[in-house]
Amino acid sequence: MTSKISVQKRDSATPHSALTELRNKGIVPGVVYGYQTETIPVSVSEIDLIKTLRESGRNGVINLEVEGKTLNVVLSDFQRDALKGSFKHVDFLAVNMSDELEISVAVHVIGESPGEKEGGVVNQPNREVLIKVKPADIPDALEVDVSNLAIGDHLTVGDIRGTVSYEILDEDDFILVSVTAPRTQDELDELEAPTGEGAQPEVIGGEPANDQKKD
Repeated sequence: MTSKISVQKRDSATPHSALTELRNKGIVPGVVYGYQTETIPVSVSEIDLIKTLRESGRNGVINLEVEGKTLNVVLSDFQRDALKGSFKHVDFLAVNMSDELEISVAVHVIGESPGEKEGGVVNQPNREVLIKVKPADIPDALEVDVSNLAIGDHLTVGDIRGTVSYEILDEDDFILVSVTAPRTQDELDELEAPTGEGAQPEVIGGEPANDQKKD
């Protein structure tokens, strides 16, 4: 089931103060662009936006209504307030349901690595991959199973390319997840030890060791 959302067209020259006022009222500024449409500045209720994304998923197709016209769109990009977590801006990309598009999807790690059980650390150097797929087939995420990874192992795009039904555009050596050995106590101590210009003078008896007391 495709989710629906209504947005309102806004003035492209909306001043910064007016955008702040919109956000304070729970309205998110954004734009619609893409297939068979000009770039349209819009605004949307944050409550409606959150509800729609819960229904459709991060990459789901949305029926977007603007000025009496309905467009098939996906959420192309968004910005959030670093402190509040609220939406600051959204980009909707109008799509042709018959054509493939390039879109980034999140990489989700599933399973438990034997290496992690032994004290290893699971790392995700890249948390998104770029794929090419028809809009209706966009996955919520690329799931990467680490159940067979020991310490020192890693998974790349080349390892999982043949397990998915869409094209991954990143190179085969693009690392998705790795399991590394835990740091030794000596390494941790070295990281914590002050060095160089940031080092502080040793304090003895409440006074810096390299300072002379003033008369």
